[in-house]
Amino acid sequence: MAIEAVIWDFGGVFTTSPFEAFNRYESARGLPKDLIRTLNATNPHDNAWALFERSQIDTAGFDSTFAAEAKALGHDVRGADVLPLLSGEVRPRVVAALKACKARFKVGCITNNMASAGHGAGMASTTGKAAQIAEIMGLFDAVIESSKAGVRKPDPKIYLMMCELLAVKPDACVYLDDLGINCKPAAGLGMTAIKVTTEDQAMTELGKLTGLTL
Repeated sequence: MAIEAVIWDFGGVFTTSPFEAFNRYESARGLPKDLIRTLNATNPHDNAWALFERSQIDTAGFDSTFAAEAKALGHDVRGADVLPLLSGEVRPRVVAALKACKARFKVGCITNNMASAGHGAGMASTTGKAAQIAEIMGLFDAVIESSKAGVRKPDPKIYLMMCELLAVKPDACVYLDDLGINCKPAAGLGMTAIKVTTEDQAMTELGKLTGLTL
């Protein structure tokens, strides 16, 4: 089926990956590399991240719950210390690609995010960056935020919700995400999934699928 829509994740796609910031934090504090990612992947549907991204706990709850999960692995890390690490730098080339896609296809964004101030769709932590993120978000035909929808990736329901909003079938969609665990259900529904490992790789793959020069 011909492509009718391009659906995007936000953090790690339009912005640099927070995993880089996680590793810098871990190195500076003598923590095991990828400790934060390990915590995120442990009990992934009901851990602190999952609960926060579905707005089932608030910022204080995330702080204490994440700390308890870290303590269970023998380390002291507060959730409040991790949240500022989520704010990456915007990738202008990817924003330009979104605009090029918007001129030809429907475009949507599915983002796992937190409802707390300063950590929204783009996980922006400064006023200037928040305005920049808001401008990008305004380009989409539809946006689904986990903190508002009460459902988060990789739950297949959130992808189907986007298809309904855009009035397209899954097999007419391209989906971009920096996490394989989020690409897998999209592909399972029939979407053509692109796992974003680098900016160049993602833009090359998207260009081949859409016929656009990105």
